[in-house]
Amino acid sequence: MNTLHLDQADILIDLAQQKLYLPRLNKQYLISSGKNGIGETENSGKTPRGWHKIAEKFGQNAPLNSVFVARQATGEIYNPQLAAEFPQRDWILTRILWLSGLEAGFNQGEGCDTYQRYIYIHGTPETENMGEPLSHGCIRMRNPEVAELFDLISEDALVYISEQALDLGRLNVSKSE
Repeated sequence: MNTLHLDQADILIDLAQQKLYLPRLNKQYLISSGKNGIGETENSGKTPRGWHKIAEKFGQNAPLNSVFVARQATGEIYNPQLAAEFPQRDWILTRILWLSGLEAGFNQGEGCDTYQRYIYIHGTPETENMGEPLSHGCIRMRNPEVAELFDLISEDALVYISEQALDLGRLNVSKSE
C-alpha cells in the first residue's frame, strides 16, 4: 500500500476525543467507539486504528431508527418497547458504513481484519451516550447524523482512525460544534 497522508482522508476518526470529522466538508460529529478500548485483534470488542475504506453501505432511504441484523433491515423501528423486549441486542440502526482495513498485517488479514470483524459506522439508540467509548468495537453515531454521513460519503471513501488526538488546525478543520 502506498503511504497515505491525513489530508487524503475523507473521514477522520479521533478516538481520543470521540469525534468523527469530514475535513473537506468542515463537519464534525460526536461518536462512541469500543468500550474495550483500541486494538485490532479479532473478537476483542476493540476499535481498530489506521487506514480503512468504506467497503459497503447499507440502509439507503431506510427510515431513521430502522433496525438492522446481519446488515439487513428487519422492518422494525427502534423504540423503548422493542428495547425492553430484546435487552441484550446490540442495536445497529438507520445506516451502516462497513469498514475494510487497508494495512496488511495490522487491520487487514488473519486475526486482525476490520472487515471480517464486522466493524461499522452505524446509528444507535438516542439513549446511548456519545463522546465516550461504549460500543462493541464499531463507531456509533446519532441516527440523523449517520444518515447525513451516509449521503455525503461514497463507497471506497478513505477513513483514518487515530488513537491520538488529531491536530485539526493543520488539517484546516473547524473546531466548532
